[in-house]
Amino acid sequence: MKERPIFWCGSSQRDIKDDNIFTHKARKDAGHQLSQVQFGFEPDHWKPFNEGGAGTKEIIINLDDGWFRVMYVAKFPEGIYVLHCFKKKTNTTSKHDKEVAAARYKSVIQARSEK
Repeated sequence: MKERPIFWCGSSQRDIKDDNIFTHKARKDAGHQLSQVQFGFEPDHWKPFNEGGAGTKEIIINLDDGWFRVMYVAKFPEGIYVLHCFKKKTNTTSKHDKEVAAARYKSVIQARSEK
């Protein structure tokens, strides 16, 4: 299968590169998981996150130095949209992080309908 492009929404690319948010190991793991998605495979550890929008998935990266998440949607033929990348501070996903993913999903839908 051909590698599908990644489209970074909002600050997601900047956030995943930020050493204050993602550690080197977390960034490396996230990159590997996104690469799997680009070639049509599922990430190693994920769950659906339909609160963000239909078809949204959450890559789960749990390391000794923190819990990291990458929310993305891969159901569109043009590529993978990374909606939100963040470090979790509690067992539950914060209202803010849910709202960020949902708002970016809505932006993707809006932009695709304007094409």
